[in-house]
Amino acid sequence: MSGGLFGSLGISASGMTATRLQMDVVAENLANANSTSGPDGKPYQRKDVVLEQASPSFAAALSRAGSQAGDGVQVAGIVSDPTPGQRVYNPGHPDADAQGYVTMPNVSPVTEMVGLITASRGYEANVQALSAAKQMFMKTLDILR
Repeated sequence: MSGGLFGSLGISASGMTATRLQMDVVAENLANANSTSGPDGKPYQRKDVVLEQASPSFAAALSRAGSQAGDGVQVAGIVSDPTPGQRVYNPGHPDADAQGYVTMPNVSPVTEMVGLITASRGYEANVQALSAAKQMFMKTLDILR
């Protein structure tokens, strides 16, 4: 992905893709904030996106040996948060245990909204970087005319 102006487009695009996935995962977490029984019979477990620096191809790594330029970001995986859910006393709930407690998902709407705002701002920053690169392309073309 490295390589001057075109590399900057790839870096911004990878950031936009990653932050879009983060927003999708936050939406899934919020949608399942009250799901006490999933396909496996257990409460929903909050998910989180793990990001890492994108790995360059071998040729790209050789061509810029010693350079500090990055290759963007990629999703390393989506992991489940192992934090246990809160137990709530609700003996009438179909998923209540013998003592009348229901284990709720470990999703905090406040935490999810903070994550959503962070991902949204990251997406906006990448859009701005992409826009700046586009303007540089246009200025370069104007100079070459």
